[in-house]
Amino acid sequence: MTKALLRIEGGALFVAAVAFYAFSGAGWGLFAVLLLAPDLSMLAYLKGPRMGAYVYNAFHTTPWPLALLAGGYAAGAGLPVSLGLIWLAHIGVDRALGYGLKETSAFRDTHLGRIGRD
Repeated sequence: MTKALLRIEGGALFVAAVAFYAFSGAGWGLFAVLLLAPDLSMLAYLKGPRMGAYVYNAFHTTPWPLALLAGGYAAGAGLPVSLGLIWLAHIGVDRALGYGLKETSAFRDTHLGRIGRD
């Protein structure tokens, strides 16, 4: 039940981020190009599972994109707002699909359970 609720929560985050992005009037090309950008953090796994998990998790938690979004909004700057919303949409879709924060044991071990086939 808990995993299902966390996945629903991720879906809600994705829908809200996309709705606010649409409302912002920003271009969809930027959205399409950057939606998967946070996954570049997986490259840190080349340094091992511990470093990979730390870097991946840093790019897949909501405080950073929320800070970017809030700072951009406060400054009246559209690009940081757009980037924050795209980043939040990425995190939301990841969670909705069952991709959680990584454990340091292995890439496939997440807070939502093990991903992939065993």
